[in-house]
Amino acid sequence: MNNTYKFDAVIIGAGASGLMCAIAAKKKNKNISVAIIEKNDRVGKKLLSTGNGRCNLTHRDISPDHYRGSFKEQSTYLFSKYDTNTLLEKFKKLGLLCFCDNEGRYYPLCRQASAVLDVLRFACERLGVNIFCGENIKSVKKAGKNFNVTTENTMFVADKIVIANGSKASPKLGGNASSADYLKNFGHRVIPYSPALCPIEVKSDILKSLKGIRTTANVSLIDANQRIIKSEIGEVQFGDKTLSGICIFNLSVYTEKGNCILLDLLYNVSYSELSELITTNQKLFSDFTVDNLFTGIFQKRLGQAVLKTCNISNFSRKCGELAKEELNNIANAAKNMRFPVIQNCGFELAQTALGGVVGREINEKTMESKIIKGLYVCGEAIDICGECGGYNLHFAFASGLNAGENL
Repeated sequence: MNNTYKFDAVIIGAGASGLMCAIAAKKKNKNISVAIIEKNDRVGKKLLSTGNGRCNLTHRDISPDHYRGSFKEQSTYLFSKYDTNTLLEKFKKLGLLCFCDNEGRYYPLCRQASAVLDVLRFACERLGVNIFCGENIKSVKKAGKNFNVTTENTMFVADKIVIANGSKASPKLGGNASSADYLKNFGHRVIPYSPALCPIEVKSDILKSLKGIRTTANVSLIDANQRIIKSEIGEVQFGDKTLSGICIFNLSVYTEKGNCILLDLLYNVSYSELSELITTNQKLFSDFTVDNLFTGIFQKRLGQAVLKTCNISNFSRKCGELAKEELNNIANAAKNMRFPVIQNCGFELAQTALGGVVGREINEKTMESKIIKGLYVCGEAIDICGECGGYNLHFAFASGLNAGENL
């Protein structure tokens, strides 16, 4: 071993939670020696990609209702201690100004994710945080009262250690399952990671004909008993085998085997109103082929897809030939387009992941392990996952703050 360093605390991972953890620790106790170990060649690589490069760092409505996972109930304490205003004030003191859009999402005023990373980096530099990039960790072990983190050429010895190196989401940006491996080796129970905030692969015979089309719909995720799990209005993008869009990403946090996605393509029009519209169109276009039935209502390919779900694929028929029962089925199909869920798309397309260390094994008041004294966990390494809108970054920053202030 070429080098050995001793620190009061070592943080594994220089992402949102790790950087905030280091800053909080040094602000609470300027004499504590803190090091961050990062495998990438620079810090905050994933942070730069969030919010389409603008970094949606929190939301006006932070509450457990927007999260799923075994740490969900415990997050009540965390979000009451570090609410939206508290986090925004923390960033303001670091030099970052933010604004809130019409959807309640907060972004840096300059609309650049790099600004968020810069204020975190500069704070670490001012406070004397030691950052080691390009370090591939070989092992993380408890050695007596200390923790030993071994990389290819260096041994880091610490009194306390923080696991803050994320999940398997976004492998191109460094995502992997190493945090789960470290925690399992310490005796923690870990729920395997699965992709979330991503497109959903569905079963359908009409998707190929809809590829590339976008439409706004009321989107519902239902279980095998037809109960609604999650529902919201938003833009849906049709892919070759997938549904995508922010509302679909939010559903992906809650998907399970046997679920189905329902699209109400005309959520602001009642069934009776739609039936009347279709009946009117049938009369207006009685001498035109059936693929013109939704003229003035849908994009033509979308209208054709609705007809196909009703087993109307012979587009040489005339609108006037459609029977009343067929018209009723068409109206119902437009209000209830069904897509059985196959699975969430892979980690490559996922913004975050479900899974991580089981919530009850972490003390929410300190983020310290209830199994290993001196071991702390924050960010995506914990089993909690939020919807789109800044919820996951808020948890990362809040859990990092909580851990850092308790080191």
